[in-house]
Amino acid sequence: MSIIDFMSLDIRDKRVLIREDLNVPVADGRVTSDARIRAAIPTIRHSVDQGAVTLVMSHLGRPTEGVPISEQPESSLAPVAARLEALSGLKVALVSDYLDGFEMPSADVVLFENIRVNPGESDNSAELSARLAALCDIFVMDAFATAHRAQASTEGVARLAPVASAGPLLMAELDALGRVMAEPLRPLVAVVGGSKVSTKLQVLDSLSARVDQLIVGGGIANTFLAAAGLDVGRSLYEPDLIPDARELAKKVTIPLPTDVVVATRVSGAPSRTCPVTEVRADEMILDIGPDSRAALLPIIEKAGTVLWNGPVGVFEQAAFAEGTRVLANAIASSTAFSVAGGGDTLAAIDQFGVADSISYVSTGGGAFLEFVEGKTLPAVAALEARAHNSSA
Repeated sequence: MSIIDFMSLDIRDKRVLIREDLNVPVADGRVTSDARIRAAIPTIRHSVDQGAVTLVMSHLGRPTEGVPISEQPESSLAPVAARLEALSGLKVALVSDYLDGFEMPSADVVLFENIRVNPGESDNSAELSARLAALCDIFVMDAFATAHRAQASTEGVARLAPVASAGPLLMAELDALGRVMAEPLRPLVAVVGGSKVSTKLQVLDSLSARVDQLIVGGGIANTFLAAAGLDVGRSLYEPDLIPDARELAKKVTIPLPTDVVVATRVSGAPSRTCPVTEVRADEMILDIGPDSRAALLPIIEKAGTVLWNGPVGVFEQAAFAEGTRVLANAIASSTAFSVAGGGDTLAAIDQFGVADSISYVSTGGGAFLEFVEGKTLPAVAALEARAHNSSA
């Protein structure tokens, strides 16, 4: 994969426009988790330290396109600007009107207001892409989590900017995931959890041809249990996908839970542990039991590479957190090269304090899954095309 590396460019006195993923949780006007901001700071600081005019753009949430930020203030990046300034020590100016050019404020960094309020962003408008490209000499795509979206601030501007490059966050993501998918140390073990098979069916099918062992959890495991002829009570599962689950089980070894933690409700009801064959009609499977947890340990311990996306239970509730906690700690203590990604997975990593022991924690959700499926990420394809054209 040939992409221009931002860190190798001479950027002094150049206008550098960086697409970051600063889509962080905000409550009562304050950022409640700043991991993505912290991750972006080295790229932004490099631009400032090298003497570039540093412009940063990001989205926050899902604002209504074409509606001014003054009419949807909950989508403003103002709290992000304040937190970025506090964490970096750089002076950050939030600018709302930027598409047609603007007078540079007295600041180290200019942060553009929520990019997704601009008409044409989601449709990858050629007009909006060109207006963004005109603002810079060098475009830096550093937001892997948005690389699977062909939008004006990701793919469109990458095609039209004078120079288009990849930032260190994006380069690190591509390197780590590429290592897992192209040349993994064997055995390669994939752990795929979450609520629905339908949202991850393609990635499960893709992984079945690549991995040595596939572990499923959560509602996904319930569908496989039902496909094996077991009664899962009121558990979340997808009966329409039972034939697909049976076909996948023929392609790769998928160990299923032998015991589970069940309750009649997710919260406010007593839980019990039972064999998977004894789930009652009014109960839901909400975690794996101790025997099932123990069975996972030697699989993880022997792995050369572990790819983790999704919990194996409703870990947000203490009564159903043990399965995911045991899994997280097993991956963290393994000697395998481990890559973890997805929103619920990141939340579990934070909850169980294992971030420093995972080889690589991906910031991508949908992009993570699409890369693993083998799909082309539009923003990455645009960067590759620009690199190819510049060297031709």
